[in-house]
Amino acid sequence: MDIATVAIYSDSDADAPYVKEADEAVALAGNAPSQTYLRDDLIIAAALRTGCDAIHPGYGFLSENAPFASACAKAGLIFVGPAPNVIASMGSKILAKELMAAAGVPVLSGITIADDEELKSDIGDEAGRTVGYPLLVKAAFGGGGRGMRAVNNPDELIHAIASARR
Repeated sequence: MDIATVAIYSDSDADAPYVKEADEAVALAGNAPSQTYLRDDLIIAAALRTGCDAIHPGYGFLSENAPFASACAKAGLIFVGPAPNVIASMGSKILAKELMAAAGVPVLSGITIADDEELKSDIGDEAGRTVGYPLLVKAAFGGGGRGMRAVNNPDELIHAIASARR
């Protein structure tokens, strides 16, 4: 493909193979992701300074961050990944499920409860009829297992929903 590569790296990744194999490498001072790999301003500045045309975000960190994808476009850089609106849509389990169902993709049955929605006293019975026990309560914007609560009976449901809302 004859495409030159520029790698960014934190202090602790300075000797990583990907850094040595890149055509050029830019240090992002610090070790914590909040100082380095999550700093879209530093990453975009490094890309512009080195003459990059595109940013491939890899996985994790900013790869699922719609504002980062938008910032790349605003800076005149190609974001190698989904469009910002697609990233935002897939970041919400509720919206993602609605989009998949509308496209004819089979989705699991469930109940959607808005954050500000008052819980009905019979929510446990409704969940039992609709989904069945045991069931899983998932926060709409949780990821990587965060915000998931296993529920075995109606008595546990209200607490699990309250916990997922936090």
